Amino acid sequence: MELKRVVVTGLGALTPIGNDVETTWKNALEGVSGAGPITHFDASKFKTQFACEVKDFNGADHFDRKKLRQLDLYAQYALVAAKQAVEDANLEEEGINKNRVGVLVAAGIGGLHTFEEEAGYYALHGEEQGPKYNPFFIPKMIADIASGHISMQYGFHGPNYGVVSACASSNNAIIDAFNLIRLGKANVMVTGGAEAAIYPGGVGGFNSMHALSTRNDSPKTASRPFSASRDGFVMGEGSVVLVLEELEHAKARGAKIYAEVAGGGMSADAYHLTATHPEGLGAILAMNNALEDAEMKPEDIDYINVHGTSTPVGDVSEVKAIKEVFGDHAYKLNISSTKSMTGHLLGATGALEAMFSVKSVQEDIVPPTINHEEGDNDENIDYNLNFTFNTPQKRVVNAALSNSFGFGGHNATVIVKKYAE
Repeated sequence: MELKRVVVTGLGALTPIGNDVETTWKNALEGVSGAGPITHFDASKFKTQFACEVKDFNGADHFDRKKLRQLDLYAQYALVAAKQAVEDANLEEEGINKNRVGVLVAAGIGGLHTFEEEAGYYALHGEEQGPKYNPFFIPKMIADIASGHISMQYGFHGPNYGVVSACASSNNAIIDAFNLIRLGKANVMVTGGAEAAIYPGGVGGFNSMHALSTRNDSPKTASRPFSASRDGFVMGEGSVVLVLEELEHAKARGAKIYAEVAGGGMSADAYHLTATHPEGLGAILAMNNALEDAEMKPEDIDYINVHGTSTPVGDVSEVKAIKEVFGDHAYKLNISSTKSMTGHLLGATGALEAMFSVKSVQEDIVPPTINHEEGDNDENIDYNLNFTFNTPQKRVVNAALSNSFGFGGHNATVIVKKYAE
């Protein structure tokens, strides 16, 4: 069976550094940090009091009161990003067979705010009132519901489900969507991720694991991947949605093409509940699997958008993995962690970084890793590698690789490349 080619024909974004693709990309190239004091709740008693929140967003600007009652914030984000992507790809034009358009939007956690509200209400009032839950509690909370809402919004009847693999979720979603198209199960897939976990349970839970930065005196410089002074990741939120489409279908309707999806690789660390393998064995396997799937050599890759969360252990293991997979070519690559600007969007982070990879391939420029100071070097990291510190770099980017790793040892790697006939 000959596999079909898959291209990217639409993008949508709602992120801590922009409420659309253009603004997000512009701010990434300018090295803008999305971090600031938490506004979603009173975090004054928490070890971490800042995050990368979406700015200037009001659900009432996008949905009527009846619809808002059905939507957790993460699903609101997903619907807004999906609307941008659907319009960008012109998927509502006449003649598109909606039975062949699917939706696969991932979340690592899902409706955490809804869960906290409902469980908290019962904890406070359950003894006197008995069980009293909002009828939308379960469908607002579950991590697959963003895909359901998007399909209902546009009448897309193709494959529809969610993926949950912690912080690898939306890379896994993109890979699944890619495979569904190239195997002929769908013509178009609306895919990506959404997350909105900047609430007490999210921040407090990650704080208890010592996973978050506590640099409360300087939030904008707190996410500092590959620097010796890094002390944990910065939570982010938002949604990014990509439209993937079978090449001949896209050409037949005259769709614009941003880039081609070349391949995807997945693996498990099989090592630890939360920590990456210290030698990066799972990451090595995922990247090698992606290269094999794409029928590409390590030398074909120009840019790696790394997982690069700014944690002491994770950054080191990913660098080891890159050096193992790419050998001497590792020193010719550009590497950057855009989490230095956006924070870590958990289940949505892979989609955001896939979007950055697509834009890098399209425009031949690599966004920076910000917040690295001269001399702030970790003896376990090879600084002969080009981490694209602090300033974007113009270069030909024929192909970009994007890594996402999640609790449970989940690893997912996506490769995109320039589209050519």
